[in-house]
Amino acid sequence: MAAAAAVGEMAEAAARLRRLMAAEPSTRLESVRALTGLFRQAQPREMAEESLFRDLLEILMRASNEIEQACKDFSELLDLDTCLVLIAECFRCLRNACVQCAKNQHVMRNLGLIATSVHLIKLLDGMPVKEEPLLIAFRCSLQFLGNIAAGNGDSQNSIWKCAFPDLFLTCLTYSDEKIVAYCCMVLFTCLNSEKVKELLDPGNLSVALHVIKVYKEQLESEWSVTFLELIMAKVSEKNTFTNEEMNVFLRHADFLAGCFQEKCKTVLKLTSAADAEDEEALVTIRLLDILCEMTSNNGQLKYLQTLPDLLETAIDTLRLTHLAGKQTVNIFTTTHSMTWQEEVSHPAVGFKAHLIRLIGNLCYKNKENQDKVYELDGIPLILDNCSIDDNNPFLNQWAVYTIRNLTEQNERNQELIAQMEEKGLADNSALESMGLQVEKQDEKLILRSARKKPS
Repeated sequence: MAAAAAVGEMAEAAARLRRLMAAEPSTRLESVRALTGLFRQAQPREMAEESLFRDLLEILMRASNEIEQACKDFSELLDLDTCLVLIAECFRCLRNACVQCAKNQHVMRNLGLIATSVHLIKLLDGMPVKEEPLLIAFRCSLQFLGNIAAGNGDSQNSIWKCAFPDLFLTCLTYSDEKIVAYCCMVLFTCLNSEKVKELLDPGNLSVALHVIKVYKEQLESEWSVTFLELIMAKVSEKNTFTNEEMNVFLRHADFLAGCFQEKCKTVLKLTSAADAEDEEALVTIRLLDILCEMTSNNGQLKYLQTLPDLLETAIDTLRLTHLAGKQTVNIFTTTHSMTWQEEVSHPAVGFKAHLIRLIGNLCYKNKENQDKVYELDGIPLILDNCSIDDNNPFLNQWAVYTIRNLTEQNERNQELIAQMEEKGLADNSALESMGLQVEKQDEKLILRSARKKPS
């Protein structure tokens, strides 16, 4: 009985909307609202006819014309709220009709509802008044795009063609948090391997960086890690940067570094097994990976070396995680007992090693940064990490690399390490693994390469 009633209600609501197409917007609103409620059920969705969606398309197109006219003549804004409420309800209706219904998705796309929706969103963005009815219509339009794209490659391609990158940039920089979140939803629904390549084109990278900015400011975006993965994939490519690409990354290098500096302490949440998937911490880990890769490129390294706060943050974070690992047994504790499966299962595996790698990169042939590590008492900290650690693959190798960069043509740093070795504060075997040895010459301790004989 319920199914038969739904069929009857559906036919009646569609017919009523058809009869009222020439009526005032407030009169059509109730008919659309009834359809919105019906489309919460699967059977009415499946039985909806193309003519119904043509009527909804016509309403939206009329609304677009009214808004365009209102933008030209401010006096026409008197009845705008009613128009906006009707737009929002049409999008709710279309949104509900798309749920798990590929038939309706295809019909709507073929009618041109995606292009009409994108055009209408642009008009809404251009409205001089940003009040609640407009925001609701804006949000519902993006929800519709998200639903028509869900599981439908043709619709995803159509949205991408109409909306990328301009509409996404518009929505990602909007002042309303829900609009930003729904925009992220649409963007991620549309992404595939080919679109990722387009996304990471130098001219479009700002879209990805805006999502990171959303994360930084709102701390609600579940898509930040994925975007960082995309950027990581790009910066990890060797010898593929054009001058234009290099300039793009340099323009945003300090932003990425700033994100890392602001959120770096969130990794300490990972000392608790319950927080192993904390998103802030995961984003911080990926930011560190990106900074390590960027500082492995000479062009980007020279710029990042000029950011003294980045080096200080890396040392402070290394100190905090190293201390946390000594206070209790957690992911930052040095261990030799993990299996390979356990090693790769935790997101913070390798975090301390990457911090040391970043420090080493920032000190490469840079006397000012070498001295800063000395002043921040970072050398003993790095020497204390010259060990094998299953939680940090290649930790010892990165420590070796960093100590070499810290001591290259820097007598004060060499002397400090030599004094530490004499006092038993530095492990001589660790120094030997670095190819270094301490010698006493004229009552002065000298750190030399073990492969070279003193002159």
